[in-house]
Amino acid sequence: MHSENIRGPVVWFISFAAALGTAASYPLQPAIAEVGGALGTSPGSVGIALACGPVGYLCGLALLVPLVDQFPPRHVLSAQFGALAVALGLNAIVGQVWLLGLVLGVLGACSSVGAGLSSVTARLASPDRRATALGIVTAGISAGILAGRIVGGWLSDLIGWRAMLGVFAAGCAVVGVAVLLVLPSAAGANDRGYLATLRSIPGLYRRYPVLRLAAVRGTLWFFAFCAVWSGIAVALSRPPFSYSAERIGLYAFAGIAGIFATRIAGAWTDRVGARRVILCGLSLAGVASAVLAVALPSTVSTLLCLALFDAGLFAAQVANQSTVLAIEPNAPARFNSAYMVVYFAGGSLGTAFGAMAAERIGWSLTALVTAVVIVAAAVLTVVSGVRVGQRVRGDRQFPAQTAVPATAVCRPAESGCPAAVRREGGSA
Repeated sequence: MHSENIRGPVVWFISFAAALGTAASYPLQPAIAEVGGALGTSPGSVGIALACGPVGYLCGLALLVPLVDQFPPRHVLSAQFGALAVALGLNAIVGQVWLLGLVLGVLGACSSVGAGLSSVTARLASPDRRATALGIVTAGISAGILAGRIVGGWLSDLIGWRAMLGVFAAGCAVVGVAVLLVLPSAAGANDRGYLATLRSIPGLYRRYPVLRLAAVRGTLWFFAFCAVWSGIAVALSRPPFSYSAERIGLYAFAGIAGIFATRIAGAWTDRVGARRVILCGLSLAGVASAVLAVALPSTVSTLLCLALFDAGLFAAQVANQSTVLAIEPNAPARFNSAYMVVYFAGGSLGTAFGAMAAERIGWSLTALVTAVVIVAAAVLTVVSGVRVGQRVRGDRQFPAQTAVPATAVCRPAESGCPAAVRREGGSA
């Protein structure tokens, strides 16, 4: 399959598949109490089992995503969807909470299929539309995070949580067959062995300044993103609000704005470059998080700020990830794996920080801390852009120890300079 074939219906199918694969990790979250009752255990124990999902996801990012450049993507990703179907089916019949956690770990690992699909999209899309296609797929992943909770809760109330998991399992099985028919059979350009590829991932941070920059600023804002969402849940559950879990969950609908933002951000990244989109997104999110510090008593204001916050950070994520996937366009999966592992590690820390900080120092200070973290990511982007721009304009070469391929650092006027880094003076 040539790059021009990864357009239109194929990209939208990949986006849908990424949405379903991502959603598979979330449908049990609204049904914690029901699952605990069925298994004869406490909701807290079920919550610990659910925490195995993110741990598995990090393992999947590190161990499974690089496979899509090593072997034919249709086989790798179809097998992951098949494993998702089996894991969901097993979860529907488990009777022990420890077994639930074990299977959820496998489920989390295989749900990294969304990152694998992003890598395949980046490799097959034409260079001038890479960020646009990535924006569409990222919108699917974002929709999956939201829809997994909403559809999972709705189906659990309608037909029970075990049958709900069966519906998700059937959907993954069908998509697994479709992936086998739609995606290409040609592997990427990675000629290393699998173990050699895994060993090479940590060294990518040393060799590629673009990856280091993208990973650091992405980690900062995903820390802020998760801190806001976990912190606000704690703040709304305490006096003077004392909202129910159902009412707090409705605030997640503000995340719909982020889904639309990813589509727009991808197109604008191809037009004006990643750095401008990142700075615009961070500016929007930084202001929104600062206003959230005082807006919580007003539901309308809070929802508006959350929508702008999500839109800004989702837009920044699309632009930022496009620079990572443009470093080695013919084999981007290991770069995506390296980036996403650090990115989600930052999110895990943010989740823990937000919940703890909202309880101990209050919501206002928590929101202000997240605003400061976002500003730090923006300052890093500005400073790095100025420094690299000066070096490029001075026509000086990078030192050998920080050599970057032409696809990662290039002059704006150079032909073949990826749109993701064009007009940035070589900055990511």
